[in-house]
Amino acid sequence: ILETLVVLGDRTRGFDLVKEIAGRLSNNSYWMSTQTTAWSLKAISSFTVGEKKGPLSFDYSWNGKRVSATTELPYATVTLADSKGTLQVDNRSGGPLFVRVIQQGVPARGAETDADNNLSMMISYTDLKGNDLDPSRLEQGQQFIAAVAVTNPGVRGNLQNLALTQIFPSGWEINNLRLTGDEASLGGDKADYTDIRDDRVYMYFGLNRGQRKVFKVSLTATYAGTYYLPAVSCEAMYDHSVYVRRKGTVTEVVKPTVN
Repeated sequence: ILETLVVLGDRTRGFDLVKEIAGRLSNNSYWMSTQTTAWSLKAISSFTVGEKKGPLSFDYSWNGKRVSATTELPYATVTLADSKGTLQVDNRSGGPLFVRVIQQGVPARGAETDADNNLSMMISYTDLKGNDLDPSRLEQGQQFIAAVAVTNPGVRGNLQNLALTQIFPSGWEINNLRLTGDEASLGGDKADYTDIRDDRVYMYFGLNRGQRKVFKVSLTATYAGTYYLPAVSCEAMYDHSVYVRRKGTVTEVVKPTVN
């Protein structure tokens, strides 16, 4: 509709659609396919191509330090050195200036938190006989199984394109049972696709409303020492409102006791 209004020259009604589409694009809880996202951006670009262009000119103050900036480009990127502070922006351009502040990073070791939204997860560790194990302290050479149970509570209906990420300590070794043909011996559910790396396993799958799946990984506590077991997370790849995360913990691999 927006592209049609552009062809008709109706920029008044077109601008109303631009604002609506832009709002959907910036809403993390509103899922768009790759095609929808691309077509939305294409439609907005066809509207904005006729806009008068001019230099961007603005002043910004970060923690009391004031800086003036000007560019002929349609956007300007400024890197702020500190993660905390007070930001003030003054527009000196001939038109509106849109400002976006982006903060991202990886939580420091031990700083992760448990979180869940429209998805739940339980993690357990057992020996090869099914007895519970404490992953914070394992004997060197101990073989064990990490089991992650992911449940769809059904609030958002059937869920597709879920990605489960498990990163293991460097003192643990992943036993890739696909190489020996013993993968079925683990039991549990099979993901649609499993990507096994040196220190991590990615699993991709879907869950129907109310469905629960258990995914298992065979491991060996190989190298003695103290390590960190990172957080385990599962999320919908195209919908940021569906996720679950369980925080990491310190783990120790000790030499076996000699009687």
